[in-house]
Amino acid sequence: MSDKRVYSNNPRVLAVQTLAKIKNGAYSNLQLNQVIKQHQLGEADKRLLTTLVYGVIQHRLTFEYWLAPFVGDKKLNPWVRELLYTALFQMQYLNKIPQHAIFNESIEVAKILGHVGTAKFVTAILHNISRQGLPDTAAIADPIARLSVEASLPIWLINELVAQNGEAATRALVATINDAPMQSVRVNTVLATDEEVVASLAAENMTATPSQVADHAYIVSGGHVASSTAYQKGWLTLQDESAMLPVESMHLTPAVKNVLDAAAAPGGKTTQIAALVADDAQILALDVHPHKIKLIEKNATRLQVADRIATQVLDARKVPTEVATKFDRILVDAPCSGFGLLRRKPEIRYDKTLEDVQNLARLQGEILDSVSQNVAENGMIVYSTCTILRQENDDVIAQFLAKHPEFELVKTQTAHDLKADRQEAVLHIYPNDYHTDGFFVATLKKKSGTNA
Repeated sequence: MSDKRVYSNNPRVLAVQTLAKIKNGAYSNLQLNQVIKQHQLGEADKRLLTTLVYGVIQHRLTFEYWLAPFVGDKKLNPWVRELLYTALFQMQYLNKIPQHAIFNESIEVAKILGHVGTAKFVTAILHNISRQGLPDTAAIADPIARLSVEASLPIWLINELVAQNGEAATRALVATINDAPMQSVRVNTVLATDEEVVASLAAENMTATPSQVADHAYIVSGGHVASSTAYQKGWLTLQDESAMLPVESMHLTPAVKNVLDAAAAPGGKTTQIAALVADDAQILALDVHPHKIKLIEKNATRLQVADRIATQVLDARKVPTEVATKFDRILVDAPCSGFGLLRRKPEIRYDKTLEDVQNLARLQGEILDSVSQNVAENGMIVYSTCTILRQENDDVIAQFLAKHPEFELVKTQTAHDLKADRQEAVLHIYPNDYHTDGFFVATLKKKSGTNA
């Protein structure tokens, strides 16, 4: 951060300050929300602030490559680097702001957060960039290194994606990961019909387009859904379309009476289950953190399905010793690296390592092993993650089946029968498939006559 204690409502100043804090470990969405709450900003300034923060995070490795020849081995104050990145982002990705305005505003930010010398340095860098142009990534000979810079993804992740999907598929995948996420909602069918929700949103000048991915789901444009009457009434909840697929895959029928959501916070899928089961069914929702249990309860109360949901602070790996119930359905929406969420949480790409992925895969396997002991005869486990790496997906399932012959992998089926012609039983959703979050869903059925 700048050495100066500066309070400003200038969105560019706030963007630089926010980015410097995020670089020090703060979460982008939490930090951004906090800044917006603490400052009096108009809607246009909120949009600019948000765009600058997410844009710089998404393209950080590209900016690092572009800036390198202009700064050489000079040691930059972190906030100065973030300021130059915001200028590069505006120059390259925002076509409505003239270059002279970007330069003037950036130099002004340098004066506010630094001093005259800093402003002169920033001025010199920007004018050199304008005169010389930015270095071309085509000069990077190694195709993996080049794609890493172009997509702003670490080399280890590019290597994994290419090894698992091939170079052409990886290029198609990463081409969409910096697109803005869409605002999608799920209708709470306990309280309202799809038609009522669409009409309510339309009355507030919002357009709801039916999802091609999930049932009772809509893409909403033209307004802020969380401020809508339908949201306040509990008629809908914000949820990515692909995040609705694991629950669709559980085949919840009136005969299903006991359901376990083994890693349930913040409760999006728990409340989706509650909307689909019979009135006399019971759902047990677990999380290891008490404050996250409160989130589940808050969501369940808002959507008026709390009577069907019991919550418990519990590590899912302790289910066999702490929970006596045999469940008809178990959802393991496992803790994962989250690489399917790069549009929403762009800093994930820089925080996680291959070792983190391997450690998470072990945890995921332990959770599956544990909860499998509480599956009723002919019951099912649906395993899902919001990552696109096979170590946490296909490999976890293969290892589970090798240890548990009492289970069989059956084809994952969704309401819209996505990827119906695929050869594999599991369902991979990549961000470029439907412009949703990346997700993985596997369906495991317990064979009859195998009850412990």
